[in-house]
Order: sequence, then structure tokens, then C-alpha cells
Amino acid sequence: MSARSHIRPVPPVHSGVEIRLPWWAIALPAVAFAALLLLLAGPADAHATTGSGAVSQVLGLVQQVVTRQGA
Repeated sequence: MSARSHIRPVPPVHSGVEIRLPWWAIALPAVAFAALLLLLAGPADAHATTGSGAVSQVLGLVQQVVTRQGA
């Protein structure tokens, strides 16, 4: 008695990659980008403490670079 050979079905050919994202996969990065952009665009409105820590120095350097790039 011979064993049956199984023929594997050929998968359908897709014309492109189909990816479905949930709504929040686009909304959350957009909201985060907008919040960071507002923080950079309006530093005069921020009422943060004026410390001389490393974080404030780094943020000051980033602000200088951003304002020089925009000019």
C-alpha cells in the first residue's frame, strides 16, 4: 500500500502588504509630537523653576540649537 502524498495549497498572491492599525496607533504619536512641539515653541510661557541643573542646561542648549536652525 502506498502512502498518499498531500499537495500543499498555493497561497494567494497579494499585490501589496495590508496592515491594519488601531486608531490609537496613529493618534498617540501625533498627540505626543504636538505636545513636544508646543513645549519647544512656547518656552516663554513655561513657569518652571530656574535651576542650574544638568537637565536645564541640556534643555537650554537644545533650545539654542532649535532657534538657530529656524532662523
